[in-house]
Amino acid sequence: MEGRDDAITKHEQLLLHIEGLKVGTKISVRKLAREMSVSEGTAYRALKDAENLGIVVTKERIGTVRVEKKPRNISEQLTFADVVEIVEGHVLGGAEGLHKNLHKYVIGAMKVDAMARYIDAGSLLIVGNRENAHTLALEQGAGVLITGGFGTSKEVKALADQLNLPIFSSRHDTFTVASLINRAIFDRLIKKKIMIVEDIVGSKPKIHALKLSSTAGESLALSEQKGDTRLPVVDEWNRVLGIVNRSDLRNLPPEQSIEKVLVRNPVTATLQTSLASAAQLMMWEGIDFLPIIDKNRKLVATVSRKEVLQAMRDARKQPQLGETFDHLIWNGFADERDEEGRLFFHGFITPQMATDLGTISEGILTTVMTQAALRAAKDMTGNDFVLDNMSTYFVRPVQIEDPVAVMPRLLEASRRTCKMEIEMTHMDSLVAKAVLTLQSIEHG
Repeated sequence: MEGRDDAITKHEQLLLHIEGLKVGTKISVRKLAREMSVSEGTAYRALKDAENLGIVVTKERIGTVRVEKKPRNISEQLTFADVVEIVEGHVLGGAEGLHKNLHKYVIGAMKVDAMARYIDAGSLLIVGNRENAHTLALEQGAGVLITGGFGTSKEVKALADQLNLPIFSSRHDTFTVASLINRAIFDRLIKKKIMIVEDIVGSKPKIHALKLSSTAGESLALSEQKGDTRLPVVDEWNRVLGIVNRSDLRNLPPEQSIEKVLVRNPVTATLQTSLASAAQLMMWEGIDFLPIIDKNRKLVATVSRKEVLQAMRDARKQPQLGETFDHLIWNGFADERDEEGRLFFHGFITPQMATDLGTISEGILTTVMTQAALRAAKDMTGNDFVLDNMSTYFVRPVQIEDPVAVMPRLLEASRRTCKMEIEMTHMDSLVAKAVLTLQSIEHG
């Protein structure tokens, strides 16, 4: 019942073969096709999927190489290869060192003697066509990014190859290159902060799945032994057919098949689904058990609503790194309480909130009112909410640098929903108003 004798496809066999290769092994489409007796097209698709899974990378002047997949709980640092791609660079030398991580970048806008104090091993020097600076950086264990599309001498390239430190060139200017790298770092921090299903299923024990031929007695015994109130049911290829509940199994004779109480076509998610999306999905569907499948609909894990919500609470205790547009918009607002203890918010309309016509963006005003409603609802109930529907009214225009106040007022609350009225005012004059219905993700 727990054992599996799955019939796997050629594509899956190729992925297993690639995963079994030693880290550092070079892989080519032609060689993979020859070794596994498949077409080059099949081998190419498997390599692309392996690249998406993070177990191989393609490096300039080297080719495709098997690498160790980085766990998501390890801080994502940029490698020199990442920077080459970000700045649309061309590698001049030291290609063997492209896989190395960099921990900071230094802009070489000073004399060479002064540069030496700022350059250390693992850093990246961003500089123009100054060969003495290129040599200094390499000798101190740093990579070099040459801006403006310039090159360097054969001697510097040879030194880079000897030290396995990359030196590469980009057609962009120094300011543009620094901005591109900084944006990439922030994007990675945001992605790291957003937890996905894969983050909570990696350490879970083996899945206990049933077959359609399992009897009620066997299934009930397994459910009680493992402490699971719900169990997934799979076919001979490990594809999800449905779910059975322990309470339903108790109503069947022990020798009867579980097919009668099988809940078919269950709601599922993938390893890359964010925890917030999984929680919202379970809330909308009124379920608290979610099978996790791969792209072939094969079962890879299961999660419960309790596990998802607990992981989301733990994530909020971590340092908040990187900022989304919602965070940037809300940064200019502070919270206060009135004489009756009700929460309200105040801030200023910044120039970034304007459209190209000089008017204030209605979308940004809507975001501000939505964020105020979500924060007020959490303050009142302690639960997290998602927006269900919203009606907005823009009464009069507001100018850049005008101070505004956002006042949430609770209209109605239940265990699952919260209806709120939001008023945005400037100098006691109504600017915009919204009525929102929020759905709690804490209850199904």
